[in-house]
Amino acid sequence: MQNFPQNKKIILFDGVCNLCDASIQFVIKNDTKDRFRFVALQSDLGQQIIKHIGLDIKHIDSVVLYDPGIAYYYKSNAAIEIARNLGGFFHLGTLFRIIPTALRNILYDYIAKNRYHWYGKKQSCLIPTVELKDKFL
Repeated sequence: MQNFPQNKKIILFDGVCNLCDASIQFVIKNDTKDRFRFVALQSDLGQQIIKHIGLDIKHIDSVVLYDPGIAYYYKSNAAIEIARNLGGFFHLGTLFRIIPTALRNILYDYIAKNRYHWYGKKQSCLIPTVELKDKFL
């Protein structure tokens, strides 16, 4: 596996999903401590990371948070962990942990299954602007 930036968590996301794109833009805007880097699941690096951590891509198609050498999170646990790392008001998102993971993931899977229908899909993955290029691996 390649050398990742020190002390950065990697968010793997569906690069053609409009909801995912909006979510990534939201995280970038609110990542005041510059904790995250981003990789599209569809990219070669995204596929390598998924394989490296041992996830089955057939069951992971929207978001994974990878903290290199420490842990990884997916589905609702990834969303909660991202909120926790954003800090401030967003830290309240961790309150969703009181809901059992299985129940949270039922809702998460329902949204993920319908995201293209509700929010649309792009023809290709997000291409970062010059200003954001350093945030994408």
